Amino acid sequence: MTDATDVTRPPQRGSVLGRRLGILLLVALGAVALAVLYILGALSFTYSEGERAGYVKSFARRGWLCKTWEGEMIVAAIPGTLPEVFTFTVRSDETARAINERLGTPVRLHYRQHIGIPSRCFGESAYFVDGVAPAEGLAPTPTPAPPTPAGSPQASPTVAAPL
Repeated sequence: MTDATDVTRPPQRGSVLGRRLGILLLVALGAVALAVLYILGALSFTYSEGERAGYVKSFARRGWLCKTWEGEMIVAAIPGTLPEVFTFTVRSDETARAINERLGTPVRLHYRQHIGIPSRCFGESAYFVDGVAPAEGLAPTPTPAPPTPAGSPQASPTVAAPL
């Protein structure tokens, strides 16, 4: 005769709901880990690197939650062409301070381009400036002359009257 206390039961493995929640938690943690690895990769690997020379037109710290230094620089143009505007982001406060000190003077900005950054929280531009130096010998950027109306006396060629 067997006693009721001698009966052994197999160990309970948990409910089906508990297993599904565990799998769902593992999938969510895996997705977060992949997203973090992607962001770190996008911020670590440089697509291109170079320098641009010109005059910083605007520079400000912007953002609702993630504050970044964002700027625009008028790139020194070839005579006869319109100037190009180069938008950039600065992560370092030290580099931002150096740019602020050189506003209105010709500068060279060293940048690294990162492609595929998933959020504007890291910067509004793909170009991240990490160095600034004075640019000697840059001429002021020429501004195009405003167009003259067709009927104005300046638009018609001047003809000398016969004597």
